[in-house]
Amino acid sequence: MRILVTRPQPGSARTAAALKERGHEPITAPLLQIEILTHVDPDTGPWTAILITSANAMRGIAHLARRDAWRALPIFAVGDRTAKAARDRGFTDVTSASGNVDDLVDLVDARLRPPARLLYLCGEERSGDLAAALRAKNFIVDVIVVYRMIAAHTLPEPAASAIRDGVDGVLHFSRHSAEAFVNAASNAGLLEVALAKPVHYCLSDQVAEPLRAAGAANFRIAARPDEASLLELCG
Repeated sequence: MRILVTRPQPGSARTAAALKERGHEPITAPLLQIEILTHVDPDTGPWTAILITSANAMRGIAHLARRDAWRALPIFAVGDRTAKAARDRGFTDVTSASGNVDDLVDLVDARLRPPARLLYLCGEERSGDLAAALRAKNFIVDVIVVYRMIAAHTLPEPAASAIRDGVDGVLHFSRHSAEAFVNAASNAGLLEVALAKPVHYCLSDQVAEPLRAAGAANFRIAARPDEASLLELCG
């Protein structure tokens, strides 16, 4: 199948390579660009552990991975890919919830005792309220926004051409990227065909919501909210 990949780099290239291995023809056209907003000041702590719900958050803490004390600080990640990003940055005590924000809350609650002070590194827009859920369990949570996503106004030419030519599928990794796809396709005058022809492969029901609201009917939801499960939908 010809499959459109709209997630930001470097994830877009990694996903395209995985699709090629499965015999598909990927078209990469990122609709989101990551902008780092701040780097974490280690002197603001100390914290008992770090929480991350996206691999992108690690960019805001990358320079701290060289410090022995920070490399040993426990990190609780929402999923396996996010956990791998932390390990790749030099952190050694990393645990994955292998699920969603609710799973991450349960993991932290099982491993730590309140009133432990936690550092939550996050994006400007995020799904769920991890901090509120943990504060309700009497944890202290410091929230630092370290990145944001900038959405493309319209479809890049590779994406527009793929839609016009009848691409078979589109991968959606986040609600934000699904919203960006709907808005960009609308601004390109291609929304109707963009929603009607391709199969929309979504990481979760929440990711599919903007597509459903815009009128898409042909979509499939991954069994688990991870890249492996999403790619499995494609065959």
